[in-house]
Order: sequence, then C-alpha cells, then structure tokens
Amino acid sequence: MISYLKGTVVALQKQSATRVILTLEVDRVGYELQIVPRLAQHLPPGGETLQVFTEMQIRDDRPILYGFETMAQRDLFRQLVSVSGIGAQLAIALLDTLALPDLVQAIVSGNTQLLCATPGVGKKTAERIALELRAKLAEWRSAQAWEASPVLSPDIRDDVEMTLLALGYTPEEVVQALGAIAGDEVLADNSDAEDWIKAAIAFLANASAE
Repeated sequence: MISYLKGTVVALQKQSATRVILTLEVDRVGYELQIVPRLAQHLPPGGETLQVFTEMQIRDDRPILYGFETMAQRDLFRQLVSVSGIGAQLAIALLDTLALPDLVQAIVSGNTQLLCATPGVGKKTAERIALELRAKLAEWRSAQAWEASPVLSPDIRDDVEMTLLALGYTPEEVVQALGAIAGDEVLADNSDAEDWIKAAIAFLANASAE
C-alpha cells in the first residue's frame, strides 16, 4: 500500500469537471494520480516538491491511484466509498464541492440539502450517506484538531445553509460566506438564524459587486 508520494509536478490534465490527472515524478518514476480538483488550485510552482496522500483502487483490472491534499481528506474518501452505491468519482465530487469540515458537518447533522448540492448526489443517496456515516464521522471528527465553524451551533448552521441554498447560492458561496462572518463579534453571541442569514446575504452581495 502506498501511503503517500513526494515528488515534483510534471503535468496536470483536466479531463472533466471532477476528473483531474496529476503526473508526479518520484525518483525518476512518473506516477499518474487522479486528484480532488480543489488540490489543483494549490499546487506549488514547477520544480518544487509536493506531497500527496494516496489511495489505490482496482477498476477493470487496472490500478488507479487517487491523490489527496491531506491525510484527513484521504481518510474521509475511504469512508465515503464504503457507503453502498458511492463510487470513487462521487466521493471525489463530494470532497471537491465542500471543504472537509463542512462536508463532515453536513453528514453528521444529516443536512441532506447541502449534500445534494454535489452533482450526482440525489436525496436518497444523501440520506444513505448520512445514515451510514453519521456515527462514525462524529467519533472521527472528535479526534481531529478542527471543527466546522465553532461559533455557529450545528442547528443554526444547518438552517442558514439550507436557506442560502434554497435562495440559489452555491455550496462554495455558502461556505465562503459563513467563514467570512463567523468572526463577526456582533454575531458571535447571536442565536438568531435569521440574523446570520441576513449577514451572509449581505456579504455575498458585496462580494459579487467587487
């Protein structure tokens, strides 16, 4: 089992929205890895060293290496593909749509609307993911050094996310807005979801106007 590879970036090829192939040279050997697309946005300049955590799967008698920015992301990928009906491509799409803490929070809280924002994930699939992984990820998350937006309680967060999604904002916009307003001292002690929603909408309106 290959836990990780450390080498230099040789090439990056985008085959589709969720299928990005990275060629990494390690000790004069070139490895092809399918990576989470958001990793492509953080690749170092050519010639610099990159470490990628990996997971190998066999598809049609052909080994495929998947690459991840962190060990936690790789571990969550393993959890996702353990769910009935969730293949590697759908797991990659979930990891690309939401930041790691927010994806875990959505699963643990059963926020199926946020999970359904991922292309290819329907309501039944989202419900199955939450049902099968909720308890495992709650325990796993408690062992991590991060939490999803600690200022917001899970209930308020879910209300805000679902409302913003219903208004037509994308998951990335929702996560961006919550991350930006989480440090607002005025909101810090506010348990009114409506005020958080108004603040998020105001932030997104200002961001789009810039």
